[in-house]
Amino acid sequence: MSAEAERKTETIPQWKRKEIDSIVEFLETYGSIGVVDITGIPSRQLQDMRRELHGTAALRVSRNTLIERALEDVDDGLEDLVEHVEGQIGLIGTNDNPFGLYQQLEASKTPAPINAGEVAPNDVVIPEGDTGVDPGPFVGELQTIGANARIDGGSIKVVEDSTVLSAGEEVSADLANVLGELGIEPKEVGLDLRGVFSEGVLFSPEELDIDIDEYVADLQSASSAARNLSINAEYPTTRTAPAMLAKAAGEAKSVGLSAAIESPDLADDLVSKADAQVRALAAAIDDEEALPEELRGVEAAAPAEESADDDDDADGDADAADESTEEDDAEDDADDGGDALGNMFG
Repeated sequence: MSAEAERKTETIPQWKRKEIDSIVEFLETYGSIGVVDITGIPSRQLQDMRRELHGTAALRVSRNTLIERALEDVDDGLEDLVEHVEGQIGLIGTNDNPFGLYQQLEASKTPAPINAGEVAPNDVVIPEGDTGVDPGPFVGELQTIGANARIDGGSIKVVEDSTVLSAGEEVSADLANVLGELGIEPKEVGLDLRGVFSEGVLFSPEELDIDIDEYVADLQSASSAARNLSINAEYPTTRTAPAMLAKAAGEAKSVGLSAAIESPDLADDLVSKADAQVRALAAAIDDEEALPEELRGVEAAAPAEESADDDDDADGDADAADESTEEDDAEDDADDGGDALGNMFG
């Protein structure tokens, strides 16, 4: 601890020192530490959020000055979080990764009504449709705040989706009353993550807000492209060697059939190929009397098609083996990728 830090420690009351020590202990307990905005969250709802986080994360609320002091005392990069210590905030600690923490906090947010004087976090829209309110002064209230409303069929209806307030504007008392009457809750209440420090890196919410499905698809696409490159470049690896061997076996079989090489592995295919060629020749002879009895009336495909089929069968075996291996590798990649992403995203 520096001389300046020691001097600061000596001048603060004992109860504050104990609180700082308690916060430091909290910071050192978890692998990931974040700062969350708790502005406007009622204490009862905040306690509910604590309970929901139990087992995966912990929330610590204290005076901002004491939190700043604790962050600076721990150092190790945590002092970078000081810039986010402003307004009503709390510390959140977890041994989960930052991506998992962000996803958890976003999923736990719930819709809530907005009060007069608050700033709209997004555009406030009154949707088209029947309000369910009987004709009366309420239609004038809707029109006053900018909604296109009228009386129709014994009730008040909004004719079209009406944006009555833009993001960043202050909510008026009239608007708050109308939204309350309609049961519209235009804001979300929850812990807003301002920043997370984990393994020496400070993450912003924008960096943590990723589409996991898209990320997984990108990884799978990259894995497939790398595998194809390895096979096409004939660069063997533990994952591509089986496919390369299957491809080579298919090519060798095709060469063997074309050259009519006698081999136990090719015997059945050679017999089938010869049979197809005989049938094709028999079909090309118009005089059946010139044919042996067993070949008379035999239906046969065109010689070119039969030959092509044989060659395709040989190539098809290699392709099938390659595709089979490719599917197995893809499954392995998906499993491995799932484990890795599990570690990354919780």
